[in-house]
Amino acid sequence: MTWLYIVGGVVVVLGFTAFFGAPYVPSRRRDVRRLFMNDYPLRSDDVVLDLGSGDGTVLRVIRQAGARAIGYELHPLLYWVSKVLTPGVQIRMVNIWTAPFPKDVTVVYIFSVGRDGNRLVRKMQREVARLGRTVTLICYGNPLPGRAPDSAAGPYLLYRFRPLHLNKP
Repeated sequence: MTWLYIVGGVVVVLGFTAFFGAPYVPSRRRDVRRLFMNDYPLRSDDVVLDLGSGDGTVLRVIRQAGARAIGYELHPLLYWVSKVLTPGVQIRMVNIWTAPFPKDVTVVYIFSVGRDGNRLVRKMQREVARLGRTVTLICYGNPLPGRAPDSAAGPYLLYRFRPLHLNKP
């Protein structure tokens, strides 16, 4: 009977995450390393927020590149895996759509899912307005609807989100 409760609990947790979160698709370490070491080198004062940080692969590469890494992950199992594999990195188990960005974030990394493109644009616009400064968004996956990327690096698209007052001439 205990195994039935365990299986039922896992189904509920996974179902909750699948309904509210994106699917888990691990980033390829070599692509991430090339991005942050060559194509978009990070500075020591960069703070990179990985939305949907999964098992922490991206967080570990960011830390190796010399920047500060922060992860947001909704899936409880992936949250704990990344906590174990990525000690010393701040990882929060939160919903990326409702949690505010850290005040010192400079770069946001996300594996974007086409269905969430408009929602991601709105989230970025709200956050840069709240922070009052430009934040770079790096998408692995789908392009954002209605926006041309500022640049591209392999499978990554880079967008600069500026508060509206900075867009005026």
